Amino acid sequence: MAPSISLSKTLSKASSKASSKASSKASSKSKPPSTPKAPAPSKLSSSSPAQAPSSSSSPSPSSSPSPSRSRSESTAASSVTTKTATKGAALKSLPPPKDLSHLFSIITRNRDESDIKAFYKFMQIPGISNLAGGMPNAKYFPFDTLEAQISKPDRWQPSSNYPDQIEESAPEPAPPAPTSSISGFISHINRKGKNMTKDADSHKKPSRFTIPKFVDETDPTKRIDLATALQYGQVTGYPPLLSFIKQFTNQVLYPDIPYKGGVDVILNNGSTDGFSKVLQLLVDPWYEGLHPASERQGMLCETFVFGNIITQAKPLGINIVPVEIDDQGMVAEGPGGLREVLENWDPQNGLLPHFLYTVTMGDNPTSGVVGIRRRREIYALASKFDIIIVEDDPYWYLQFPSAAAHEAKVRGYGKPQEVQSQKPAIKSGYEFIDSLARSYLSLDIDGRVIRLDTFSKTIAPGTRLGYITAQPAIIERLTRIAETGTGQPSGVVQALVAQLLLGPQSSALQKFFYLQPSKKPSFTGWKVDGWVRWLEGLRGEYERRMIRMCKTLEENAFQLNSSTPSSPDSDWNIITKTRLIDFDWPRGGMFLWVRVHFEKHPLYQAKGRRSMPTVDGPILAKAFLIHSTKAPHLVLGSPGSMFSATPKIREERGWRYVRLCFAAESDENIDAGSLRFTKAVQSFFEIQEISQIEDLIDELYS
Repeated sequence: MAPSISLSKTLSKASSKASSKASSKASSKSKPPSTPKAPAPSKLSSSSPAQAPSSSSSPSPSSSPSPSRSRSESTAASSVTTKTATKGAALKSLPPPKDLSHLFSIITRNRDESDIKAFYKFMQIPGISNLAGGMPNAKYFPFDTLEAQISKPDRWQPSSNYPDQIEESAPEPAPPAPTSSISGFISHINRKGKNMTKDADSHKKPSRFTIPKFVDETDPTKRIDLATALQYGQVTGYPPLLSFIKQFTNQVLYPDIPYKGGVDVILNNGSTDGFSKVLQLLVDPWYEGLHPASERQGMLCETFVFGNIITQAKPLGINIVPVEIDDQGMVAEGPGGLREVLENWDPQNGLLPHFLYTVTMGDNPTSGVVGIRRRREIYALASKFDIIIVEDDPYWYLQFPSAAAHEAKVRGYGKPQEVQSQKPAIKSGYEFIDSLARSYLSLDIDGRVIRLDTFSKTIAPGTRLGYITAQPAIIERLTRIAETGTGQPSGVVQALVAQLLLGPQSSALQKFFYLQPSKKPSFTGWKVDGWVRWLEGLRGEYERRMIRMCKTLEENAFQLNSSTPSSPDSDWNIITKTRLIDFDWPRGGMFLWVRVHFEKHPLYQAKGRRSMPTVDGPILAKAFLIHSTKAPHLVLGSPGSMFSATPKIREERGWRYVRLCFAAESDENIDAGSLRFTKAVQSFFEIQEISQIEDLIDELYS
């Protein structure tokens, strides 16, 4: 290995020198623009990813304020910059993250860097003649361009960031209010144009972009073309997209990471692939009969969890260790809580679990959002017992601040008690981002949090694109795993997303903001302002869908029964009301976790016939599943048994629940489908004959 390392160091120096010379030549040839420097299109700076952001930083070549900027705006920006710089200096004095390599699997600890993959970076040296790589020639790729028609980022109307503001109905989409000082200044410039009336509805019109086969750009973080996107590439991600995500993560989402250097990022093929790589990182496979029980590793998780997680873990022989939950999510203290599970661990069940899987925002299936106090309690226990936290948050941007107020209003409760939220130590400059519940990363003084993010819920699941955020040493090991596994995610998809978020990376960009709206190019990329605005709009859409479904279920949660008094002289009926379903209004995510009171069914615990000794809860839940799919109901929910972490939980209480999704169907079908579900429940509770239940069960297994 020694010669290989020496060669690597030599080439690294050569790469650095060549890049430096190329930059120097480019600088000497370039001429200053004839127009004044324009404000940056986003809040990302071109500094190192871990650097704290300032309100005037940008990846654009020009970031100086415009002469037309007011004195108050400049003073405010200067103040923000000073405060941010002070906090940035404080962050630099933080201790480094802990070495957690003792928690890695044996295979992970034994992995070496791929010599072939390590070679790719030297192919980026400007002007180098590449005779080393076995790559096809890009001119023979059959695709000349990649074109798409896409939405403007302000297509959907946001909802309020404040818990006490209830929106009764969805307003007509309107041009967005500025979400940052930069976007506000851009809007101020645009209003000076003469064609504002003509372009007032431009946010409703789709845009187009074209990705050419070749572009004249030597900086790999700015080059978006098919020649690079369709070629073999680095496993960490397509450079332009990876650069954007790194800076967005370190400067906007988590500028206050409490360990030195901040986090690193690697792209993957969605969260399922991400979790698969995390399992490879952390787990030594265990097989009954081949390994002693004392060596079996365990995974902590909520009592109800997305079924694919268990499916991925089970073949590795992982011991699934459920932790009790409440309306927020995982419980730290009390019966069945994390402390009780860890402090009373029986070594006969295997090793003490060394990692915890959790969905903390809009949990699938329960839709809870874990408050900051609970997070601190769980993190403290993870630190005490040396546990890695795997935070899977595909629904992080879908947090619904109005849910508690709506629930209280509909049910006649008093003012809801807010779950304590954490304010970011360094504000992002985006009210929407700062209003969201914080990730475990914001508490991660040890560097023991691995976070999974995905574009499946924010762009489209078919992109199969996501990313993992963690301390650099963990990302380095995940990179080694990817090098001999999936490799990089789809280059076509990465290029599409990069173009969507970044747009053309040309020197003409600095002049863009001085053009009147009617003279601007049809598409320039969303940038950070646009990406955040898109996320705001998505949250608003899903929040309104959630409200519609919840209101329909609230109005039809009871069964009305009429009976006649025993007295023959009575000329009136007695009306009784029985609640058949219960649920908490989702605080985030895409689901309602509905408790169906099967124990109130008239046939509950009745003696069965044929092959069914007793009509118990699990039997009724299965029969209801088939009943609901028949006309006139024609509605399908996911049975709670699918999300039970263990067979014991499935038998004891998983059958009580049905998960409903308000995301996939059209707006009209949300109302109609929700109503049909409640009618299916009511008609199911009217079944009086055991034979009908038996017929439904027979149909399930036929």
